[in-house]
Amino acid sequence: MGTVPDSPLGKATRYAESYDPALLYTVERAPQREAIGLGSPLPFEGGDAWTAWEATWLDGDGKPQVAVARFDVPATSPGIVESKSVKLYFTALNQTRFARAGDYRATLARDLSAATGADVGVRLIAPVDYALLARDEPSGESLDALLLRDHHHEPRAEQLAARGARVAETLVTRLFRSVCPVTGQPDYATVQVAYRGARIDRESLLAYLCAYRRHPGFHEHCVERIFADIARACVPEALGVVARFSRRGGIDINPWRRVGDVTLATQPTSVQ
Repeated sequence: MGTVPDSPLGKATRYAESYDPALLYTVERAPQREAIGLGSPLPFEGGDAWTAWEATWLDGDGKPQVAVARFDVPATSPGIVESKSVKLYFTALNQTRFARAGDYRATLARDLSAATGADVGVRLIAPVDYALLARDEPSGESLDALLLRDHHHEPRAEQLAARGARVAETLVTRLFRSVCPVTGQPDYATVQVAYRGARIDRESLLAYLCAYRRHPGFHEHCVERIFADIARACVPEALGVVARFSRRGGIDINPWRRVGDVTLATQPTSVQ
């Protein structure tokens, strides 16, 4: 596994035109988890649900084929795949022939599993089934109309507070933004927090989440930090966090982490 400075991010891009699994760039989870005090065993279950909206290849006769590829990386994997390298990998497959769509899917599963160090399930959704991709807006009570008084330029766990009556609720904000840790490009997401326990102060939660606006972090790490900070500061009995990031470069990533019996309305269904 390499380090972020060695990745294809922030560098001139060469688009390969033939299959090359070496294009997939792995980033270790451990250093980022150690930085926020997450050890083993992990205090949550979860995964990173990816959607590649522009999957295309050639059949045995050279005829173009298209699909949407869904794949899930388990949170227990030792590595994640850096998103730009995934785009380059998929692009390199555009001119590659596969006798059957199943061969293309199996190639994706094998290479993504090797890159992340865990079994990655892959599903291809054909154009005839694109209607299945429609998703409802995340459920929950929106935080977005609240006043933002306690504003910081970096998320701080001490911004969070929980007190009073025990509740079970789901809260949502569409105001989340973080930035790529290498290129500085913005990443936008809808964040959903479901929990059971002492009532979390909503204004403090919104201020905390908005403080990620200039924070450099991979999608997966941002969700894990949100989970860890809420868990430590508010000590809920059960907690789930999911972020639905907007599509960029034909790919979106939706990490989710959960402990306990809370329901995440936008939690992706496993493809394995």
